[in-house]
Amino acid sequence: MKMLAGWKRHVLMVALCAASACAYAEDQLAKVKKAGELVVGTEMQFAPFDFLENGQQSGFNKDLFAEIGKELGVKVRFIDLPWPSVLPGLEAGKFDMVGGPITVTKARMERYTYTLPVADATDAFLKRANDSSIKQSADVSGKIVGGGKGSAQLDQMKAYIATLPKPPEVREYIDNNQAYADLAAGRIVAVANSMTNIAYVAKQRPETFAVVQPPFGAKVYFAYCLRKDADSKPLADAFNAALLKVNKDGRLATLQKKWFGVAMDVPSTLPTPNY
Repeated sequence: MKMLAGWKRHVLMVALCAASACAYAEDQLAKVKKAGELVVGTEMQFAPFDFLENGQQSGFNKDLFAEIGKELGVKVRFIDLPWPSVLPGLEAGKFDMVGGPITVTKARMERYTYTLPVADATDAFLKRANDSSIKQSADVSGKIVGGGKGSAQLDQMKAYIATLPKPPEVREYIDNNQAYADLAAGRIVAVANSMTNIAYVAKQRPETFAVVQPPFGAKVYFAYCLRKDADSKPLADAFNAALLKVNKDGRLATLQKKWFGVAMDVPSTLPTPNY
């Protein structure tokens, strides 16, 4: 009887250990591999990264994630949300990672796990092409400017305009298209966004918009992000390994040229942001 009881305890311990090992193996990367799908939250109002063209997703993110998906051996599915809902959606576990992309900042590094950078995110102003009153960034002083609600670009603009003699009034927009529409209509004089984004907008509509040079923002980068927990780390590591490969073999530069008009040097390690 004692031998039988001992054998049962042994079997129970083996079963518990196996269950524990299985639970440990089910990190976010394991779940993605098991599902055969990487689910990415994004906002499809941020050309040239993510936008809708004839009702279909287009942009840099779609192409780059397709390459990452090939390296990971999974399909990629995007969920389109208003930007203020994207990061809360990540925290609530509604998707595996954010493909906004988002600016790398000190505050966000404390809260999220960033991937390696994919593009330059330095901030600048977009103005109307025929507005001769704004020749440099400081010329927005005392006027009305716009920015994306909940964005790092808005935060950086607010920090910059606070240094001006007469800080302008700020209007916050749920998506960038609304801001650009108000700019075109003359309801605001400039929109703050990443140089990558506004250069694309100005290129698409040169008769309407122009970029104010030089940029007002500090040197920062765009990256993607995941939840900051042990379960997400294996997925972040696998994503970064794939991204380094895509960068090294030239695929990243090819996509940058396609969507930004120029290839951008991005660091192979995550730099410490200035703000």
